[in-house]
Amino acid sequence: MSKKVLIIEDNDDIRENVIEILELAGYTVASAANGKAGVELAFADVPDIILCDIMMPEMDGYGVLYLLSKRPETMAVPFIFLTAKAEHFDRRKGMEMGADDYLTKPFDDMELLSAIESRLKKKDNQQQFYSKSLDRLDNIVSKKGGLEELKKIIHERKSRAFKKGQVIYYDGDKGNGIYLVINGKVKTVKLAEDGRELMTGIYSAEDYLGINAMLTNEPYADTATALEDCLLCLIPKEQLDQLLNVYPEIAREFIKLLANDIREKEEQLLQMAYHSVRKKMAEALLRLYRQQANEEITFKVAREDLAAMAGMATETVSRTLSDFKEEGLIEKTGSTITLIDVPRLTKMKN
Repeated sequence: MSKKVLIIEDNDDIRENVIEILELAGYTVASAANGKAGVELAFADVPDIILCDIMMPEMDGYGVLYLLSKRPETMAVPFIFLTAKAEHFDRRKGMEMGADDYLTKPFDDMELLSAIESRLKKKDNQQQFYSKSLDRLDNIVSKKGGLEELKKIIHERKSRAFKKGQVIYYDGDKGNGIYLVINGKVKTVKLAEDGRELMTGIYSAEDYLGINAMLTNEPYADTATALEDCLLCLIPKEQLDQLLNVYPEIAREFIKLLANDIREKEEQLLQMAYHSVRKKMAEALLRLYRQQANEEITFKVAREDLAAMAGMATETVSRTLSDFKEEGLIEKTGSTITLIDVPRLTKMKN
């Protein structure tokens, strides 16, 4: 079955040219000459992807995106702006509202088709991930309806990309939901009075962020930052509250995740209080190792992040890593570390 594309564009020549290109490429195309008509078409027959001009009569592209984001059936549809305006402000405003991409006019056939194929593929990959991740709850949720409702909520949400170093939320921000990590890694940190960072957690694909704030109805207790380019999905607190009231089995699962997180933090505090520098470093390296897909022995980590994980000064981190390298425990090139002797590191941290 061919994918459905909705093109909303007030310029007749551009609209007809895009329709011709897409139909030749095998897409089913619907079109509208203004924003209001485009929104009505999207609600009547939900497309797989939407291309929309910004400057239009009756309703501009921002208005279209806003209305579509309010409907569960259209809020997750990939949305690409078509615009002759390439100013940074316009691009930033659109992305903050939830647009997935921009095509600046004039664009050629390959740019158009590549942008559409990329967004459709990304959506398919996300849905496959959601299915895999949520199927793991089957043995926990006894009521099938609860699992199906959770799947529905996540499928309807649009994921958001974060660049390395970008803050996802700050310590003290209102807890507006939990984040599901789709890919990449995220760190959470607390800032000490002397300005040093203490890393409270590292999260990778299929992990949840912000469970504590959600269950206690309090602000986020730490700052979450992307350790690398990553993709996250926010599940709003309002929807989760409704779901948890009806299906307590899901609430119990989140409580289990929170309990495991608390236990890990308690162990981390004990290690920082009583373990030697070498033990702290061994544990930090092994934590990073366990976070790797298929337990890859090579990973990248900044010296400052290792210091925050282990509760050590950066100078101590450098000195200890040099000792480990001389002893044949690791190899190190820049920020890239390869674990050479995992058994010895494990024995050391125990």
